[in-house]
Amino acid sequence: MNNPEQFLRTHIEKVVPLTDEEAAFVIAHFVLENFSKGQLIIEEGNEVHNVYFLTSGLVKLVYEDRDAKKHIVSFAMEDWWETDFQAFYMQSKATLSLECIEDTIVYSISFENFEKLCNDLQKMERFFLRKSIAGHIGSQTRILSFLTSNAKERYEQLLLRNPSLLQRVPKSYLASYLGVSRETLSRLF
Repeated sequence: MNNPEQFLRTHIEKVVPLTDEEAAFVIAHFVLENFSKGQLIIEEGNEVHNVYFLTSGLVKLVYEDRDAKKHIVSFAMEDWWETDFQAFYMQSKATLSLECIEDTIVYSISFENFEKLCNDLQKMERFFLRKSIAGHIGSQTRILSFLTSNAKERYEQLLLRNPSLLQRVPKSYLASYLGVSRETLSRLF
């Protein structure tokens, strides 16, 4: 990815058109950040001030239960948005952690800049609404797959939706995401 600003603009323009002036205005609300493999972008228990648009890299959103077992809620890669959305929108402490699986470059936008951008440029409010709806649909689809599909079917669905993810993620992470043990995943495939 040679030009992160153009990458962000192109991503937004898949939903809403931007003039050059609007694009400059939008980009001014974001901060370009670099994170290293293994680094936590969000740590459970800390306040969540930003939402992140990935321009390169790969991250996992993780929930740790009372027994200290880690569950992968989602993966995000280039051209995806990620954060602990509940903590971001409620301006509360994170219940999830966001960890880099690869070196990652993001555009972050603070809650204050998010609100300002949506108030000052209505088409960005429409953009974020569309992204939120798409995320909600994705979450419902994932929940339904856990209710209606076995582990092998969930794996096949993941393969259809995100084939490149399987080349970038260790099998232990895939097992956690699919809700099975590493050993079960190995037996299935």
